[in-house]
Amino acid sequence: MINKILVANRGEIALRVMRSAREMGIPTVAVYSETDNTAPHVLYADEAVCIGPPPSAQSYLLIDKIIDACKQTGADAVHPGYGFLSENAHFAEACEKADITFIGPSSPAIKVMGDKLASKQAVKDFGVPLVPGMDEPISDVAAAKKIAEEIGYPVMIKASAGGGGKGMRIVHDPKDFEEQMTRAVSEARSSFGDDSVFIEKFITSPKHIEVQILGDQHGNIVYLFERECSIQRRNQKVIEEAPSAVVTPEVRKKFGEAAVNVARSCNYYGAGTVEFIADSNLDFYFLEMNTRLQVEHPVTEQITGLDLVKEQIKIARGEKLSFAQDDLQINGHSLEVRVYAEDPENNFLPDTGTLKTYRRPQGPGIRVDDGYEPGMEIPIYYDPMIAKLITHGKDRQEAIERMRRAIREYQIEGIKTTLTFCDFVLGHEEFVSGKFTTKFVEEHFTPEVLQKDVDADTALVAALLGAELRQKQQSTLHPAQNTDSAKNSGWKKRMNKR
Repeated sequence: MINKILVANRGEIALRVMRSAREMGIPTVAVYSETDNTAPHVLYADEAVCIGPPPSAQSYLLIDKIIDACKQTGADAVHPGYGFLSENAHFAEACEKADITFIGPSSPAIKVMGDKLASKQAVKDFGVPLVPGMDEPISDVAAAKKIAEEIGYPVMIKASAGGGGKGMRIVHDPKDFEEQMTRAVSEARSSFGDDSVFIEKFITSPKHIEVQILGDQHGNIVYLFERECSIQRRNQKVIEEAPSAVVTPEVRKKFGEAAVNVARSCNYYGAGTVEFIADSNLDFYFLEMNTRLQVEHPVTEQITGLDLVKEQIKIARGEKLSFAQDDLQINGHSLEVRVYAEDPENNFLPDTGTLKTYRRPQGPGIRVDDGYEPGMEIPIYYDPMIAKLITHGKDRQEAIERMRRAIREYQIEGIKTTLTFCDFVLGHEEFVSGKFTTKFVEEHFTPEVLQKDVDADTALVAALLGAELRQKQQSTLHPAQNTDSAKNSGWKKRMNKR
């Protein structure tokens, strides 16, 4: 049994988990840093424990403090959310030793899949396609350069313990190899405390496709179809959708079966995501497995009707999956945009400040997962994501149209965000066609395109104001005959104020 869940995370992540737990009748405990003392996730939880100063290394990343908070409140289970300690095998082990249920996979599975080289070695025997390259770490630059020449340029240098685009370098020309490898090693060491790297073939014009899986502790594993995550900046996702616009039912089955085999290779249970890279022919290769819930999991929930957090909790309680693969089907289409406090006109640099205005969009098929309210500060200590904006429609076109409406109705003032960038992407013919790749930003985006949109909006407002002035003049001349025009003018005035 699970009687009380401590959520070892913050913001929208913690709120997302707590809402599902509340629906299941399970009390929750929030942990928070000193700067988060009045944050929505803290106020929403049944209990809350302060665990330290604002920097995550002094609060949210301290395993001992999380375990102590569990003991203090009587929480017998921990949900790690995503980010922070969610893929930390030592944290899972600490929970196990303290007789606290870790709502996630076993620590051995986290260890195997948390190391890119170990995971490649594990899936080899299960027929999962791998990108041509090394399956052993290397530190000797000269030897690494020789291997790169054998693989054939372009190549990718990747941190073995990496993630989030860190410790990753693409090399197109042999003369740049030594410099790029030195940088990759340095970044890997500073980001993960592990400077081991490996080399593999870089797939040109790639698509990033991932598959959501669920496995119970009785050996049952299913796949919940694929998500397209190719719109990225700095190798990090910004827009995701489910299903992919280009994956056929036949290819979908191949993706799914490969993902299940990856899970079987490490005796996986819980929710997990298997990431693949695909070329223009949709030939795909295993990248990595994220042993946790993903930021983009809501799009899968929208098309399957499942609550993945509830499923995680049921699995952690030892329950069997209540459905088989044949019971699952795709319902409509879903999109998610990550609303970051970043300036897309300045190389997506993080922005900080106060949310002077914060008003969420509403209406059919719209979901907002966030952890902020008007007047709150965007702290410098954590990830700059403000919210996840999700739409669902009967098909891809409706999901896109609904998302563009939602973006334009999302009112955020006081900081710069990625909303304008996301709206640009959704309106671009390359995205609408579904043919886009992970190089979309590099090939199609410049800050000037956003300024053009601003100019167009200004022109539209001017046109509406001009029409309103003409209607007022007509109303003065013929008031009795222009009742409808006056009503329309008032409507346009309200729209302009928005």
